[in-house]
Amino acid sequence: MRSRRIIVVGAGPAGFMAAAKAAEYGASVLLLEKMKQPGRKMLITGKGRCNITNAAPIAEIVKNIPGNGSFLYSALHAFDNEDVRGFFRELGIETKVERGGRVFPVSDRAADAVEALIAYLHELGVKIETESRVAKILTEGGRAVGVVLASGAKLTADAVVLAVGGASYPGTGSTGDGYEMARRLGHTVGAILPSLVPLVTEDDWVKDAQGLSLRNVRVTLLADDKKIGEDFGEMMFTHFGVTGPIVLSLSRAAARALAAGKFVELALDLKPALSPEILAARVQRDFEKYRNKALKNAMRDLLPGKLIEPVLDAAYLPSEKPVHDLRREERLRLSETIKHLVLTVTKTRPLAEAIVTAGGVSTKEIHPKTMESKLVPGLYFAGEVVDVDGFTGGYNLQAAFSMGAAAGRWSAAAPTESEM
Repeated sequence: MRSRRIIVVGAGPAGFMAAAKAAEYGASVLLLEKMKQPGRKMLITGKGRCNITNAAPIAEIVKNIPGNGSFLYSALHAFDNEDVRGFFRELGIETKVERGGRVFPVSDRAADAVEALIAYLHELGVKIETESRVAKILTEGGRAVGVVLASGAKLTADAVVLAVGGASYPGTGSTGDGYEMARRLGHTVGAILPSLVPLVTEDDWVKDAQGLSLRNVRVTLLADDKKIGEDFGEMMFTHFGVTGPIVLSLSRAAARALAAGKFVELALDLKPALSPEILAARVQRDFEKYRNKALKNAMRDLLPGKLIEPVLDAAYLPSEKPVHDLRREERLRLSETIKHLVLTVTKTRPLAEAIVTAGGVSTKEIHPKTMESKLVPGLYFAGEVVDVDGFTGGYNLQAAFSMGAAAGRWSAAAPTESEM
C-alpha cells in the first residue's frame, strides 16, 4: 500500500503542524509556501518571542476564542496546550509560563521555534517549496485531488490542507487568497474583519495624550449605548486613537459593531478600584489640600498630566477655575467623568495591521474532529483561514496548532478511494 500524498498549502503555524502530523502518520507531504521564507508570520508573534500557547484549561481557552471557540473542542482535546509544549520540547524548545498563562520559548526567540519546526519537517522527509503560490484547488468528481499553481503547473494529491492564513499582515503572505479558493468550491466565507487591532477615535485631545500608557483601568465598549464588552488592564493613547491589550481584546466586537453601522464608544474608568462615593471623598480631600490652586494644578495627585485637561473639558469645568470656587455639584460631575471618560470610535486601524483576522470559512461546513470540508471530500482546513479567532495570550497559535494537527492526522489517515 503506497503512502498517501498530501499537499499542505501555507507554511505558517497551522501548515507546519499539519505537514508534521501528516508525515508522522506516514504520508508523503509537500508543503507549499508562496513567500521566500516559511513561517514569516510566526516569527513576529508575541512581539518576536512566539507566544505558542496558553497554560489555561481547555474550557478557559475556548472562552478566550470568541470567534467560534466551541468548534475547537474536539481538536483541542486531541492536541491540547500540553501536547503543544511537549511537541516543542521534543524539538529541543523548552518553554516557560508567564503572566496570564502565556507560554513562550525559554529563549524568547520565535526564530528558534520556527527553525526547529523546519528542521523537524526536513527530518520527516517533508518537501518544502517556497515561492510556490497556489491559484486554486484542483477537484475531480467533487473531490480535492491537488492544486494548480500560479505558474499553471498542476500538482496531484490524495488530500489538500488549506492553511494559508487570513488577511492580516499581508507582508507575511496572509493576503486572503484562501477565502477565494474556498468560495470557488462552494464554501461560505464570513465577513472578513480585523481583530486584535487598535481603534481610531475622533476625539482631538487623544493626539496630545499619545504615548501615555494607563495601567489598571477598566474600559467598557458601547454600541448604540448598549454595553457589548468590557475589560480591565493596560491601554495606551496614540496619535490616531487607542491601543494596548484591553483595547485589542475589545476590537473584535468593535469592528463588528462598526460594520453594522452602530455608534461605538469606549467608556474609560480611570479609577476602577474606587467606588463613586470613595472617589468623590478623595477628590474633596485633594481639593481641600489645594484649595487655593487652579483646577488643572490641583489634580496632579489624581490623574496623569496629559489627562487633566481632557477630563476637565469633558466635565465642562474651566481648567483655570480656582478650587475654592468649585460647587459641590461640579465636584460630583468631575468624579463622574473620571469614572466615565468617553471616547468615540470611528473605525479600526486597517486589516493589514490586525494581529488576526475575524471571519473566514464557515465552521458549519467543516467537520470539527477532522477539519475536512463537508462539501469537498479530501479538502481540509486549518488556521486563520477558518472563521475562528481569539484574544491575545497564545490562544490563536494554540487554535492553529490544534487545527493543523487534526487536519494533518486525518488527511494522512483517511483511505484513498482505491483502498475503500
